[in-house]
Amino acid sequence: MTSAAEHPALAAIRGRLVVSCQAYPGEPMRDPDTMCRVARAVAAGGAAGIRAQGLEDLRRIRAALDLPLIGLWKDGDGDVFITPTLDHALAVAATGADIVAVDGTCRPRPDGRTLAETVKAVHERTGRLVMADVSTYEEGIAAAEAGADVVGTTLSGYTAYSRPGPGPDLELVAGLARDLPVPVIAEGRVHTAEQAAAAVEAGAYAVVVGTAITHPTTITRWFADRVTRPGA
Repeated sequence: MTSAAEHPALAAIRGRLVVSCQAYPGEPMRDPDTMCRVARAVAAGGAAGIRAQGLEDLRRIRAALDLPLIGLWKDGDGDVFITPTLDHALAVAATGADIVAVDGTCRPRPDGRTLAETVKAVHERTGRLVMADVSTYEEGIAAAEAGADVVGTTLSGYTAYSRPGPGPDLELVAGLARDLPVPVIAEGRVHTAEQAAAAVEAGAYAVVVGTAITHPTTITRWFADRVTRPGA
């Protein structure tokens, strides 16, 4: 397998923006065709890569775009739901995603496999890179030791034991970028262009932005909550 450092999908997103094209279940935009159109729209705007979830979404986006594709499959109602098992990871790889994103936290995986076992199997069976989504510095170190090709700060503030905040965890980005031998991708609560730039300055290999670009319900709420009408 090509080393992560030489992989063209990673080289193409270095120092650039990856856009996460996802919608929550039950929302009007939760439709594979819609997400594919969103992916095409952000590609036209200059996105260097796409992150998306769901097998049909990934298949359609892969067919429509040649950009590097980070794929995942959110499934289950447990703590670990981002590509929670090896079977999920293999299915994501089969869609043509260049990088398979998995939960990289210290929490038990539903199939009982360790992260290292999952990463090894994905490498051996598919040749795809693996991105470990973590929530703490310790998890990032462990994920790299487990063989993950990329570590993302995706879950910082979204586990019971990690530190929540209004913006991206730049301290975590900086610490992992300093100490890991693999690329670190900043993801999570990047709501402005200034925050995205700050993540790169902190050492991020690339930056993933989702909600602030592709989730109109949340964006609308941000504006609606700030608009005041005297006497309303």
